Amino acid sequence: MLIIGEKINGTLKKTAAAIAGQDTAFIQDLAQLQVEAGADYLDVNAGTASNREPDDLVWLIDTVQSIVEVPLCLDSANPATLKVGIERVKQRPMVNSISGETSRLEGILPVVSGRGCPVIALLLDDRGIPSGVEGRLKIGRKIMEQTRQAGIRDEDVYIDPLAMALSTNIDGGTIALETMGALRTEYPSLRFIVGLSNISFGLPARSLINQAFLAQALAAGLDAAIIDPLDDKLMSMLLATELVLGRDRFCRNYTRAYRAGKIKT
Repeated sequence: MLIIGEKINGTLKKTAAAIAGQDTAFIQDLAQLQVEAGADYLDVNAGTASNREPDDLVWLIDTVQSIVEVPLCLDSANPATLKVGIERVKQRPMVNSISGETSRLEGILPVVSGRGCPVIALLLDDRGIPSGVEGRLKIGRKIMEQTRQAGIRDEDVYIDPLAMALSTNIDGGTIALETMGALRTEYPSLRFIVGLSNISFGLPARSLINQAFLAQALAAGLDAAIIDPLDDKLMSMLLATELVLGRDRFCRNYTRAYRAGKIKT
């Protein structure tokens, strides 16, 4: 599974302070720790006001790229910010995110079209997030129609089914999993991604809930997740689940992690 490190995000209090103060050491430490823990991509989200966001994202990109070599996931709803970010990165980035919202489809798709960037697509539209599976399927079909017209390959579209917080909707996890299954039947080549921590928002012992949902989502065909790779129990669950699902040939990844002392119970 593709692991996208979530920690360099301006919506997090300490990271926001580091961005505001251009604390290079703090951001570089976050980047290096996540890569060492197994992140394949690093999400970078300035999370600042629209007039500042392009400059802040460029600073984040330069700061992170000077210390690690993994590709970046550029996280913004602002087309102008994404445009400068795409032009600044050294490797092909992932773009987070489009959705069924008219402003995002019309604003962001032209920015990524022809660049070969994988895109994350959220199953919401101008009316918000549908409560059930069928409403999300309709948005998914609309997104797939638009991404195909923009020349984006199905395998470069990562659909986020939007696993809602169980604290406000006890069916939030099952709706997301059912949506994944239905869309995979219609579009066999597309990919699925979740922002994992959403599922446990507002509940105690959040890592345990995240682990349980991650195991279920992997079994349902999850391809990528935006997670905290520094959560060693979560990463251990990921390795164990992939092993059980037959995705770890000769058990190499799991046993290698065990010998390195990285498997936590």
